[in-house]
Amino acid sequence: MPNRINYQLEMEKVFRQLDAGETRPKLLLHACCAPCSSATLERLADHFELTILYYNPNIYPPAEYHRREAELERFVEQAGYRFPVVELPYEPREFYDAVKGLEQEPEKGERCTVCYRLRLEQAARYAAQHGFDWFCTTLSISPMKDPVRINALGNELGEKYGVRFLPSEFRKKDGYKRSLELSAQYGLYRQDYCGCVFSKEERGV
Repeated sequence: MPNRINYQLEMEKVFRQLDAGETRPKLLLHACCAPCSSATLERLADHFELTILYYNPNIYPPAEYHRREAELERFVEQAGYRFPVVELPYEPREFYDAVKGLEQEPEKGERCTVCYRLRLEQAARYAAQHGFDWFCTTLSISPMKDPVRINALGNELGEKYGVRFLPSEFRKKDGYKRSLELSAQYGLYRQDYCGCVFSKEERGV
């Protein structure tokens, strides 16, 4: 069985190549929430001209969706970042249509793969339409997410839309631990389920 790709090392190789250049490329970062964005932004900020994309039609209920978006905006401002945050229209039907037939899948199952694809494809499409050089997602900072699937989908969609996907596993090098520290420092709201109604029910919250 071949060794799994070390996405953290691959990302560091990209950083070294980029840092040797005279300009910083534009990267679109898909963000799911403030806690996951915190340590991710810290790792990317010195290497890219960043824009944050909040596109998460999976999040339920609407009040939770808006709370996570507002908390993301608050963190970016209070942390002193000057990166724009772009919020796309909240259309939960996009998620429910995508996962139709997979409602009974367990968390981390095929429904999650479809959800990754839905959000990554929108990020890749937006990046291509708005002249970004790279795109990636905060999702790989979570211990609950599969970085192999995320990176495979990112590469596939990057090729489809002509935008480079940044290999990443942001939880490496204590990335998840750092997100907990920053969450405590800024008093960030940390949700206790991934986001969709199915994960909410599975967690019993």
